[in-house]
Amino acid sequence: MSGPSQRASGPTDQPKRKPSPIDLTTARQMLPLVRSIVQDIVDTRQKLAHLSGEQDVLDRERRSLTWESRRRRYSVADELTNANKAYTSAVGELSQLGVSLVDDTTGSVEFPTRINGRAAAFSWHMGEDGVRFWRYSGEEQRRPIPVDWQPGTALRTRAESAGD
Repeated sequence: MSGPSQRASGPTDQPKRKPSPIDLTTARQMLPLVRSIVQDIVDTRQKLAHLSGEQDVLDRERRSLTWESRRRRYSVADELTNANKAYTSAVGELSQLGVSLVDDTTGSVEFPTRINGRAAAFSWHMGEDGVRFWRYSGEEQRRPIPVDWQPGTALRTRAESAGD
């Protein structure tokens, strides 16, 4: 019987592609959505840590648990499964947007870009009010985004600068 394959498709079927560069204006426009997704990731990460600790205690004492504690043990296992799914989904959302999760504890992300022909990224950490930093790939130091990169900022000529 010929026809379409019955094989399920998924993310592993797609070849890995290089992230598309994101310009500063786009990164700033994306930030409200990215902020929301990152908040979900950080919250879910904290929930996973708490539930894992609780599950470890319940698993160690499983032979002496009361019925109520046994019920809680199974409930924690279900909550962990659901939290793991939510975490994976949120990380996948960031990936589909082309944004890289750098640290799921602090909520750090990077928007890939190219600066002076080199791979770079605009950097944002949860708690910051906007995308205000960048760095070249392979470097740790975050640098402030220069004022002259800001959309709508008039560039000064050398003659204007010399007159100051």
